[in-house]
Amino acid sequence: MNKVDPRTLPGFMELMPDKQILFNQMKEKIQKTYEKYGFLPIDTPVIEASKVLLAKAGGETEKQVYSFTKGDSELTLRFDLTVPLAKYVAEYQGQLSFPFRRYQIGKVYRGERAQRGRYREFYQCDIDIIGDGELNIINDAEIPSIIYDVFNELGLGKFTIRINNRKILNGIFEYINAKEVSQDIMRIIDKIEKIGEDKVKEELEELNLSKENAEFILDFIKITGTTDEKLEALSKLKVENEIFVKGLEELKEVVKYIRVFGVPDDYFMIDLSIARGLDYYTGTVYETFLDEYKSIGSVCSGGRYNDLAGYYTERKLPGVGMSIGLTRLFFVLDDLGLIKENKNSISDILIISMVEDLTPSIEVANSLRKAGINTEVYFDDKKIKAKFKYADKLKIPYVIVIGEDEINSGKLTLKNMETGEQEQKTIEEIIEFIK
Repeated sequence: MNKVDPRTLPGFMELMPDKQILFNQMKEKIQKTYEKYGFLPIDTPVIEASKVLLAKAGGETEKQVYSFTKGDSELTLRFDLTVPLAKYVAEYQGQLSFPFRRYQIGKVYRGERAQRGRYREFYQCDIDIIGDGELNIINDAEIPSIIYDVFNELGLGKFTIRINNRKILNGIFEYINAKEVSQDIMRIIDKIEKIGEDKVKEELEELNLSKENAEFILDFIKITGTTDEKLEALSKLKVENEIFVKGLEELKEVVKYIRVFGVPDDYFMIDLSIARGLDYYTGTVYETFLDEYKSIGSVCSGGRYNDLAGYYTERKLPGVGMSIGLTRLFFVLDDLGLIKENKNSISDILIISMVEDLTPSIEVANSLRKAGINTEVYFDDKKIKAKFKYADKLKIPYVIVIGEDEINSGKLTLKNMETGEQEQKTIEEIIEFIK
């Protein structure tokens, strides 16, 4: 019989157990932080009806989705967690309490070209706050405080949350009579760090903007200074446009409450070039960068949108949220050696029996597990050296040895695998020591 080559498709991440433990630790920290702020868990289907999932899709999104036919059903794998959220809220709106605060951590699928650090299957960690008809602007300030807590928990060093408001940009474009190409302008200025100022200016002029207006936009997004100095500079522009004025008011309010939430000034900044490419962002927008590794790009992004579920319901459902692309973040951080492990193994203790009857070992394991200590018993008949090598390879921190002497005395031999130290302890003493 011909053997099939065991291989994983390009763009799909599989990890060895030690790396998977690290990945799960990151996921756990993010989840616990979300729950600390009162976000509720949901889990939407990976597969949806194509007409539901693609109701708002078009362009690049349609090209990247995985769609297939099963019987007479047209089906699509979810490509993000926002569209399934929109469907979920529209479907269960009568049963939900608003504002609806949800988090979801799950896999999404995009048929992008597989490359280093870019995946076709990847985890996203999303939070969103959905309002019924309206949603207080203070919610926009709470999101950065959650980002701040998450990245501090992950221990990734200094980072900066960059914020802006799309209304400020939209007001500027309307003020210079460039409203018709505002989406194109925002997509271009969103790329300024990638392609540089000259290329941005060139692309702006290709939109038939005058040189003066292209320079005005560049000068505007280059406003420098502290957060308060930037707000003051924006006020001094005296742009006579209602949308601009509203956006500036919102930005001032968000800055005020970000500080109230306890985010230090050196962890956030106003960045007027942050536009967020997706069309549905209508107010506050966020991008988060690791200060020492800006080249890896944004590690967390999001913003405010006016109408989450407009394709599914007449009910006005504004929201604000953010997303962390966990798979890519893990790959990049692991590649750079930045991930700090809290725990290297799943098992806290490995029990090695020196007698043929494994009953005492199993009974000790039962007691340890009841006390909440992860415990593994080595069952195979191997030499003692091989058993200790197993514990060492899996980085299990402690080994309990049970032989005739231990059974007769009621005191077990506990070995610290890092230091090599051994001592005799009762099961009660071991439980107290480990916990």
